[in-house]
Amino acid sequence: MHLFYQPELQNGILQLSEEETRHAARVLRLSAGNHIDITDGKGVQAKAVITEISKRSCTFEILEQTKEEQQLLPKVAIAPTKSIDRFEWFLEKAVELGVSEICPILCSNSERRIIKHERSEKILLAAMKQSQRSWMPKLHPLTRFEDFIEGAQEPLLIAHCREGEKIQLSNKLNRDSWLLVGPEGDFTEMEIDLTLKKQALEIDLGKSRLRTETAGIFALSVMKALQT
Repeated sequence: MHLFYQPELQNGILQLSEEETRHAARVLRLSAGNHIDITDGKGVQAKAVITEISKRSCTFEILEQTKEEQQLLPKVAIAPTKSIDRFEWFLEKAVELGVSEICPILCSNSERRIIKHERSEKILLAAMKQSQRSWMPKLHPLTRFEDFIEGAQEPLLIAHCREGEKIQLSNKLNRDSWLLVGPEGDFTEMEIDLTLKKQALEIDLGKSRLRTETAGIFALSVMKALQT
């Protein structure tokens, strides 16, 4: 069943957005009477039937809807990669694996210092629909690393290449912790020390040196496996 996005779901007759309508009419070639699934990205998923559709408008009627409780999922603060394609790949896969919030961070060694927030949100939305999820991850604006650390309230897990005693990811760690992943040049000594002053835990991602997006996906994959 095709999953569509409508941020405001309520009982009765509703319409899809122009973008979702184009996908339904021109790509999927749906017609009146076809059944679709719709989510508001806030846990509600509804089964609906298309009542009228054209190239510009798609009206549907909700048949039933359910509410999914929000899971405790990790949050990721990550330095956008120099190659925007690699960063956008990370965004897509992070949603598929399960993440509640993503905060792009601007570090001392960051090679990319600008991202298009609206485009990134569209990638998250497409990944949410493709993976049949009912919750849209929150995407924070690009934030200076120091500002992020100062405002962080949840537990912090930092992955870096500096030598030291590091812990393995385990199911004993808080599921809603912030996972910190630095740029290709790694976090600076000052940045690492700043997180340790906030009682951050240093985590071990193995002996291989991983690229930024690989480190993020590896950690999320382990955390997902530990939840099952």
